[in-house]
Amino acid sequence: MHDTARALLGAEPALRRMLNYWIATSLLYLAGMLLLACQVAWGHTPRGPALALGAAAAAGTLAFYILIRFSAALGLAPGVLAMLQSLFAIGCGMASYAIAGPTRAALLAMTVVIVAFCAVALRPRQTMCVSVTALAGMGAVMWRLQALYPLRYPPEIEAMNFGYLSATLLSTALLSSEMTKLRRRMKRKKEELEQALETIRTLATVDELTALANRRHMNELLTAEERRQPAGGGSCVALLDIDFFKQVNDRHGHALGDAVLREFARAARGALRANDTLARWGGEEFLLLLPDAAPQAARQVLERMADHVHALRVEGLDPERRISFSAGLAERRFGEPFTEAISRADKALYRAKASGRDRIETA
Repeated sequence: MHDTARALLGAEPALRRMLNYWIATSLLYLAGMLLLACQVAWGHTPRGPALALGAAAAAGTLAFYILIRFSAALGLAPGVLAMLQSLFAIGCGMASYAIAGPTRAALLAMTVVIVAFCAVALRPRQTMCVSVTALAGMGAVMWRLQALYPLRYPPEIEAMNFGYLSATLLSTALLSSEMTKLRRRMKRKKEELEQALETIRTLATVDELTALANRRHMNELLTAEERRQPAGGGSCVALLDIDFFKQVNDRHGHALGDAVLREFARAARGALRANDTLARWGGEEFLLLLPDAAPQAARQVLERMADHVHALRVEGLDPERRISFSAGLAERRFGEPFTEAISRADKALYRAKASGRDRIETA
């Protein structure tokens, strides 16, 4: 059943939406034809023209299904399809009015429905053009009927019908246009809101200066990693501290210090594995999470990171001054909170600093 629906309606949401509108339109055509059949049965409408109109409506409905279903292959835009369907519906409405007899005034409501359907897919100016086209076409039919058969179609009655149609059709077009503008404004506001939410989400998880994960986001990742039960080995964490960073700020200013932090983050990120996460923990201190990594594999990542950082050259900084970092590495024990592993990594970091810096110590 699902495969049949997929074959008939397609898989793309936009195509399914257009075909859903087509189904609704087809039901309206069906209802109209049933009512026309009742008029034939009661003697108000001639049988021949009614059968011809019914056949034309059925053929047109089927043709539009084919055009919509294969619109991508045919290169037909939704707006073009909507306009063609509108003009076809207006033509059917004109023919219905011409043969409906005494119940013809009720068919004017269907013309208004056509314009309302148009407003869903067409732009306000296009909707107004369709409305004017419908009004001109129906007016021509009314004028022709009262000119040929003044007794069956009194001129004053046709004039009143045209007046009511003009008022309702143009009002509906104007109202539909305003609704379309409102819907587009709401869509634009929604997009702006989604953009703002994405910005807020980014600010909540990313450090603005280094573009690394911030401390808040890293804590979320650590909590998620604690809940996870890795199939293989455990995870490691490492605390990193840029060596003599305070001297850079004191001698060259905070602007150059910020440049060092940005370049460090860029170089360090290039040494990570796919699932590793580096976060700015505070100031010039960084926390590295290495999921599913034994201490030896984690140390290799840190050594590769050190090579990348050593190769850095920051404009404005003494070329002889090599950027380096000290690191403390700790493996998280099974069931242990990451806070304890980080605490052990912190102690290892202090040992690395006390041992001369630019080195990696394992807890």
